[in-house]
Amino acid sequence: MIDRYTRPEMGAIWELQNKFDIWREIEVLACEAQAELGQAGITKEEAQWIRDHAACDAERISEIEAVTNHDVIAFTTNMAENIDADVPEGEPKPSRWVHYGMTSSDLGDTALSYQVTQACDIIIADIKRLGETCKRRAFEFKDTLCVGRTHGIHAEPMTFGMKFGSWAWMLKRCLVRMQQARDVAATGAISGAVGTYSSIDPYVEQYVCEKLGLTPDPLSTQVLARDRHAQVMCALAVTASTLETVALQVRLLQQSDVIEAEEPFTKGQKGSSAMPHKRNPITAERVCGLARTVKGNAQVALDNVALWFERDISHSGAERVALADSFIALDYMFGKMQWMLDGLQTYPAKMEHNLWRTRGLIFSSKVLLALVDSGMTREDAYVVVQRNAMKVWEDIQNATDGPTYRQRLEADEEAAAALSAEKLDEIFDPWDFLTRKDVVFERLESLAF
Repeated sequence: MIDRYTRPEMGAIWELQNKFDIWREIEVLACEAQAELGQAGITKEEAQWIRDHAACDAERISEIEAVTNHDVIAFTTNMAENIDADVPEGEPKPSRWVHYGMTSSDLGDTALSYQVTQACDIIIADIKRLGETCKRRAFEFKDTLCVGRTHGIHAEPMTFGMKFGSWAWMLKRCLVRMQQARDVAATGAISGAVGTYSSIDPYVEQYVCEKLGLTPDPLSTQVLARDRHAQVMCALAVTASTLETVALQVRLLQQSDVIEAEEPFTKGQKGSSAMPHKRNPITAERVCGLARTVKGNAQVALDNVALWFERDISHSGAERVALADSFIALDYMFGKMQWMLDGLQTYPAKMEHNLWRTRGLIFSSKVLLALVDSGMTREDAYVVVQRNAMKVWEDIQNATDGPTYRQRLEADEEAAAALSAEKLDEIFDPWDFLTRKDVVFERLESLAF
């Protein structure tokens, strides 16, 4: 029926010609439904003539709108020009049945819902693709040691695969939200001036929506309620925030003082006009910047929910910008993130080097538990652990060579009395933190997109 609209490129969905093509199809379907009903006077032959001759041109519509200052009237005028062009002189004009009993929002809102479902389908496919990439790379780095960081400070050991795994789960939640938002948005309304079906049979709405894969709104006014659109925009905003989270971590990992991973740097690429050595995380930064646009547009959609009585048009101009910009920006962000994460350059040797940069301080939690196991109170054990840790920390900050954390503990009477060499070997083994890591990877194995 309108298979040519299925999964077009994101930008094409929001082009005027695509919108008018969908408008044309809605008007043709409405005529067909009226002909089936046999109530309005339109015959099936006239409905077929309208389908065969209906055409619209965005440029011509713009010319007419410059005079009418009304986009729907400009559209129906252009439709009539094409439908009636070959009608013999003196015979009734079939175009009189176009838009019969309908109001502008019946056409515009139903078409917008169809556009939103088109766009949602592309984002849903984007999420699935990137989610599968993250899941695959999580298992690739399942046994790659790295240090975990909280507040940006070295915490306990983990594996680099866990980062990809957490991103995969975040994307799964984005997928669920987008699918739910799509279902809410896939709604049409052809119910007349204030939603009473005063001049049009509800069958027309049912017929048109079924052909478009939409569900009739159970009670529209003159417009579809904008909470539907707000849910879509909020789902886009959360998804953009998720990509921003991942991109931000790539930026942090690419810092010269960390450099455990970096986005691809292609052959011939230049990093700085002044400093040829630079390899900057420009793609990750671009994603973070665009996320601000998508998140900001969600506020526009929330503001559009409150309209005067059965409708006003305060939402109209704002959503024409916000919806298109958000979908196009997010689809672009996914393309960049797919390229970045699929080709993320990783440096396991640097990860392990960084793991030991704090000279064993990251094992303090294991030392604390071991001292408690030996019979110390937690409060006393904490004092022993911290006083030795702070001495090591001071050496690090002053770039002073000094004992490692283990060596400090071995020289501490209280610690040495409680912890044997064998116990210290166990404590200072980073893999001892990860004896249960398979639990999270078994859960990840079941993750499906």
